[in-house]
Amino acid sequence: MRQDGTTTSGGTTSGGATSAWAAKARGSLTRYRVMAWITGVMLLVLCVEMLLKYALHADAVADLFAWVPYAHGWIYVVYLVTVFDLWATMRWDFGRLVTMALAGVVPVMSFVLERRVHAQALARIDAVAPASPAAPGPAAG
Repeated sequence: MRQDGTTTSGGTTSGGATSAWAAKARGSLTRYRVMAWITGVMLLVLCVEMLLKYALHADAVADLFAWVPYAHGWIYVVYLVTVFDLWATMRWDFGRLVTMALAGVVPVMSFVLERRVHAQALARIDAVAPASPAAPGPAAG
């Protein structure tokens, strides 16, 4: 099996394995993107909650946000699963895994890294198995 997830038999690349890997990689990438955005938004909400509670001592308002740390914690766990799935599918180095995992705990970093990871992953997927062209529209008549 090659690094891009394809297999070879007799010196030729198996097209079915390539398209299967590309489909899995696209699914992993989509799940990662969704969770990166959800995690990033929840982290910003958590920062607002902490600002209200500790800096402004607005305990009454902060009590409304008491659920946020718990929600962010569980969302971060799901985010880590999607990070690991994408990392394993793309067969990136360990440093990329650590960076992607840390993006869920540094405010705004998940948005920045999601954009970069998406571009790099999509370029790699398209290099291996280009997306199928859109279906042609109705014939003019």
